[in-house]
Amino acid sequence: MSYELASLIARYDAINQTRTERALEAMSQHGQQLFELLPVLFHFNHPLLPGYVSGEVPHGIACFALSESQRDFIDDICLATNCHGGILAHELSILGLYSMGSTSSIGQCCRSDLDIWVCHSHQLEPERLELLEHKCLLISKLAENRGVELNFFLIPDNKFRLENHAELGGDNCGSAQHLLLLDEFYRSALRIAGQRLLWPILPAEWEPDYDARVEALFSSGQLQRREWLDLGSLQRIPAEEYFGSALWLLYKGLDSPYKAVLKILLMEAYSAEFPQTQLLSMTTRDWFQQHDDYSLQLDTYYLMLEKVTSYLTGQGDLKRLDLARRCFYLKVCDDLSRAEEPRHGQWRRDVITSLVQQWGWSREMLHHLDNRNHWKVAEVKLAYNELLEALMQSYSQLIQFARRNNISESINPEDIGILSRKLYAAFEALPGKVQRINLKIAPDLHEPNLSIIQVPPGRINRAGWYLYNRSLHPADILGQAPLEYNGYLSKLIAWAYFNGLLTNQSALHMRAMGADIDLEGLQQFSHDLAATFPVRFAPASNLALSRPCEIRHLGIFLNLELDPTSHWEDRELEFDADNADVLTFGQRQECLVGTIDLVYRNSWNEIRTLHFTGPEAVVEALSTILGKMHQDAMAPEAVDVFCYSRHFRGLIRKQFHQLILECIDLRLARDKQRLVRMLTIGSERFALFLERRGVSVKRLESAIDFYRQVSSNKLERQPLEEGQAQLRVPSVVDAYASDGLIQFFFEETSHDSGFNVYVLDERNQIEIYRDYSGSKDDLVLSVNRYYTLTHERFNHDSQFINFNLPQFYELVWRDGEQQVEPYRSPQRDLNREL
Repeated sequence: MSYELASLIARYDAINQTRTERALEAMSQHGQQLFELLPVLFHFNHPLLPGYVSGEVPHGIACFALSESQRDFIDDICLATNCHGGILAHELSILGLYSMGSTSSIGQCCRSDLDIWVCHSHQLEPERLELLEHKCLLISKLAENRGVELNFFLIPDNKFRLENHAELGGDNCGSAQHLLLLDEFYRSALRIAGQRLLWPILPAEWEPDYDARVEALFSSGQLQRREWLDLGSLQRIPAEEYFGSALWLLYKGLDSPYKAVLKILLMEAYSAEFPQTQLLSMTTRDWFQQHDDYSLQLDTYYLMLEKVTSYLTGQGDLKRLDLARRCFYLKVCDDLSRAEEPRHGQWRRDVITSLVQQWGWSREMLHHLDNRNHWKVAEVKLAYNELLEALMQSYSQLIQFARRNNISESINPEDIGILSRKLYAAFEALPGKVQRINLKIAPDLHEPNLSIIQVPPGRINRAGWYLYNRSLHPADILGQAPLEYNGYLSKLIAWAYFNGLLTNQSALHMRAMGADIDLEGLQQFSHDLAATFPVRFAPASNLALSRPCEIRHLGIFLNLELDPTSHWEDRELEFDADNADVLTFGQRQECLVGTIDLVYRNSWNEIRTLHFTGPEAVVEALSTILGKMHQDAMAPEAVDVFCYSRHFRGLIRKQFHQLILECIDLRLARDKQRLVRMLTIGSERFALFLERRGVSVKRLESAIDFYRQVSSNKLERQPLEEGQAQLRVPSVVDAYASDGLIQFFFEETSHDSGFNVYVLDERNQIEIYRDYSGSKDDLVLSVNRYYTLTHERFNHDSQFINFNLPQFYELVWRDGEQQVEPYRSPQRDLNREL
């Protein structure tokens, strides 16, 4: 056995060296420099070195010795700064640095990021780990300034021997993956410095009693414990992990759609083999132990493609197989149609050339894929729809797998909620929502010419607005398909702007047949939209996603399509200039607001649009805006109002701005149970009832009718009789009510007989369950499972999943008042204490 171990260790080191050389070959010059310096920056913590943090920062890498170039680097710093004491490591707190993912594989290219695991003892104090996290952040920023993306993950040596309660955030998958993450690490880990990995050199037959075998190996002295990192065995991946992994991979598809398609197809292939799943990590280990040299059978991306190919071929799914191959080719990003030096190593080009020949791809196909940096919206829309359909189909297959195996989720409730809302914000196609189609598919969708044509009712084509990426010259536009259609103009322009087609270099052209807007007005609206909203903004925080979505930035655009003042011509106007009301203007009592277009960004960073027209446009717009604000919401960070009227533009804008701010203040008044705002629109009177659980509108025929409505309102909400006291709803629940969401509120009781549950549905109707016994965690998981497995929606060309899962909260007492907090699993809190 000792001879076999010696041989395997030598092979492990040789293959690691080969992979290191291949990794460096694919990196930029700055990437190579940083990669070689990483061990130095973690071995030492010295003011002369980048990434220095004062205090007791864990540093010093086990089993690490400086290379000649690293020693020269340290000596040069000491010489330049007269550092006579030298730079020393005072401890060995870090077990090893390992790059995982695409590094050194055929999937690595010059744009690939580096995911670095910083493995350490689980006994390090939390305060010291915070200092190490800060050090990692400083090194990441140093790399970012040099055009290199470095992501660090602190991994305790017992991570995969405990239940997973990691925090979801950034590139950290939290509880979404656990042993599947270890599978990816074992099949792809490249040792940069530190202890060797133990698992790859141990026989597969040791898996059933892995820990005992490993302990005997160390106890006998065949291996020295201080030289090896042991993260545990991979005897079996529980079926529960596939659901969380699928959610995580859908989320990652927002930034790396081609990689995400391959990985979620791998999860689908894994689930098809369950419970006898042959993990890729086991495939690579078997090959490593049975062969002397490096091979593509140790390449994680090549093996992933092989596994997916075998699965899809067996399914007869040639459509997704073709997509998987294109995703693989675009991930490798070595353009075969161009006669140039290979950018990432000749061996990569040789492999992909051989594969492309096997697939029978044409020269035209290669040229199309290699030209992806010049793709425009037509190509990107096709790619987006294809990628989204494939991701959703795989996700649906994994949901069916969960159904067949009657499994629950290992991912915790908080992470399910946050991930599902990230996916809801990104993928859910809803009326008025601006869908972002460019998931980093192409770098620039700018169009030099954009034409907007209105088709009025009664024509062959559907009434509404059509967008073209060409001029209005007949020779350019005849016979061309539109890029996009919408029933109202603001949604069409917002779609073009937020997807990058419309920029300040774009020339706009328009033909309106029925609307009052002209080209100048269209250009002004486009300018106002761009001045109000940035195209890009930071991702929504986990805290924001754990709460109901709120309007953060509201843009209101008045009379964009229909302007009541445009038809006045030269008629004489009679009105009181000091008391003019634009909602009931002059002797004719005209409402000077014809159409209202809303564009807003909410706290989940969705862009939504709404359009209101007709005699009741004002009350409909106000009630809609206010209805999207629960009473305990924060006021919008900004409310911008624009007007495109021919006459009285400034007056209309000013008065409507005052009206909307006043109504928002009333809606968010927290010391009132119910408020009424009277509105006169033209010759009609309306009452807006602003209540804790919503907003309603009533048309009033007379003052008597108003008092009748108010009295009815009171009767419907009169105090509960003594026998009905058990039905009372905490006021904070009413104040948190949000349209379109299902919300669960948990309230502890004082008599230890369980807890109360208040459930608000999408229409803010409430159900109450008193003294509910059992586990909150179990209840949350069962509710999520119900909505995940049974609330699917389909249309004729794609399959969509319900990501609008319920939200869960706890009612707690703070400083003498009841407050709402996002529900957290007690197990996670316990883990944090430990």
